[in-house]
Amino acid sequence: MAKPISIEVYNPNGKYRVVSTKSMPGTRWINLLIEQDCRVEICTQKKTILSVEDIIALIGDKCDGVIGQLTEDWGETLFAALSRAGGKAFSNMAVGYNNVDVNAANKHGVAVGNTPGVLTETTAELAASLSLAAARRIVEADQFMRAGLYDGWLPHLFVGNLLKGQTVGVIGAGRIGSAYARMMVEGFKMNLIYYDLYQSTRLEKFVTAYGEFLKANGEQPVTWKRAASMDEVLREADVISLHPILDKTTYHLINKESLATMKKEAILVNCSRGPVVDEVALVEHLKQNPMFRVGLDVFEDEPYMKPGLADMKNAVVVPHIASASKWTREGMATLAALNVLGKIKGYPVWGDPNRVAPFLNENAPPPAASPSIVNAKALGLPVSKL
Repeated sequence: MAKPISIEVYNPNGKYRVVSTKSMPGTRWINLLIEQDCRVEICTQKKTILSVEDIIALIGDKCDGVIGQLTEDWGETLFAALSRAGGKAFSNMAVGYNNVDVNAANKHGVAVGNTPGVLTETTAELAASLSLAAARRIVEADQFMRAGLYDGWLPHLFVGNLLKGQTVGVIGAGRIGSAYARMMVEGFKMNLIYYDLYQSTRLEKFVTAYGEFLKANGEQPVTWKRAASMDEVLREADVISLHPILDKTTYHLINKESLATMKKEAILVNCSRGPVVDEVALVEHLKQNPMFRVGLDVFEDEPYMKPGLADMKNAVVVPHIASASKWTREGMATLAALNVLGKIKGYPVWGDPNRVAPFLNENAPPPAASPSIVNAKALGLPVSKL
């Protein structure tokens, strides 16, 4: 058993004990728990990623629910410990839950929450930012300036790619992929090609309407195409953004062969899941194709990068910050807390986990429901009729 670790306590006499493995942005999530008679304990240990032993120590002998992070290994050991402590609720402060063994949670009767519906625009914005930064070589130019190397304008200095009139490719046209596509089409007048198992009718209608608007104003209209295969997107697009889920079919979706399919001066962006890209193959491709550029927010073995990636000037790399806007991170904390609170109080599960505005409205009490429980069906939890 790990040594006791440092915590900050709110409402020490609360009836229900809720543990947060990390300090989270904002205070609304704390206040919502306190208002419902929860004692809130926040781990303040100076440690980026807590071990299983650390979290067991936090859970202790009595714990009603835990708010955790995607960097933690929530499997049989932790769910057994939480169940022994009387806990019935865990929520990731994340939309993804690849770090969670949902079957183990089911076995121990623990509800698993996540926080979709609040990350769409901010993740799409970062993907767009990485696309632009890679296209215009912004990071390279910034480092050049800071190093004191600029001694005057030159015709060839940091020449990059113009996005206007080029083709943006989206692999996975769900909520985030579609939001990114709209930003690139409307923001930079790019044509769209996308690949998804399901037709994105709303996205197609948006691009069609925007194309008609441009044509009516004497400009070249934008176009869209739904590709028959992912390879078609890779061959035709100038900028490609990845937005698939991570499962055995999308692991190393981008590999040596698929990279070879892309244009030599293409831009690849990944804000989805790190293992979607074979990072070793990517490093080799970047070395061999200096005009090929990449923007990455996620990595195959976080927090580490594969050897050589950090040395690539044609790579823009940021530390998993797609959701790092103030509104989004505070919203994620609120939704995670309400997932745990809802299970503790016996509330039903919200009917649409992507319609989260009622939970984020600070001028009204949140609905009496858990915003998103991924194993609600397996546990037979009731669904809200609100």
